[in-house]
Amino acid sequence: MDFHYHLIRSRKRRRTISLHIKEDGRITVSVPYRTPEAEIVRFMEERRSWICRKLSEKERLKKEAEKSFLPGEQFLYLGEWYPLAVEENGSRRPPLKLSFGRFILNPDSIGEARDAFIQWYKKEANEVIVSRVEIYGHRLRLFPKRVRITNARCRWGSCSRDDCLALSWRMIMAPLSIIDYVLLHELAHIKEKNHSKRFWNEVEMILPDYRKRRLWLKENGHLLQI
Repeated sequence: MDFHYHLIRSRKRRRTISLHIKEDGRITVSVPYRTPEAEIVRFMEERRSWICRKLSEKERLKKEAEKSFLPGEQFLYLGEWYPLAVEENGSRRPPLKLSFGRFILNPDSIGEARDAFIQWYKKEANEVIVSRVEIYGHRLRLFPKRVRITNARCRWGSCSRDDCLALSWRMIMAPLSIIDYVLLHELAHIKEKNHSKRFWNEVEMILPDYRKRRLWLKENGHLLQI
């Protein structure tokens, strides 16, 4: 298996080569600035089997998470699974709604089922996630200039230099405890714009169990897709 990777040559006091495979399969390799090309190639070749195994595992998880939008199929919302039913759902006939423990898809919307779910999730994200940012922001006195819901597939959240927060609508599928971890992580960036020890100390003061929540997201993030 051949693979491409993004190389980052760091001018900081990095002494070792590190490799990171993101949720979408992109590979990032960070090296000390003057590391010879031959050493980087040797590093990658030594880890070829491990990289191929990890990429295959991510591809398998991706396929398992893909939806067919058939009756009985399960969909996540706030960490709970709900089955899909296809049936008439009222006089106004909304494309999709969650009612009495089921997602109900209008028969006329079967061909656009994915879009119906995305729009439903986005609406919920704008209501639930944005309101929680406001609540925690006021409680912690960390005020973002703007909060927007994005289509990001793997980057759950971000905080810009001018304190604007971006959060993926896919987070609405996760439990509230995980949503809170992501948004509090980004709120903490209003104080600390990097991932230094001081930043993580700030996160830990807000969420003492953040490591447990971060691990959940790492292990289950592939489920937050449709």
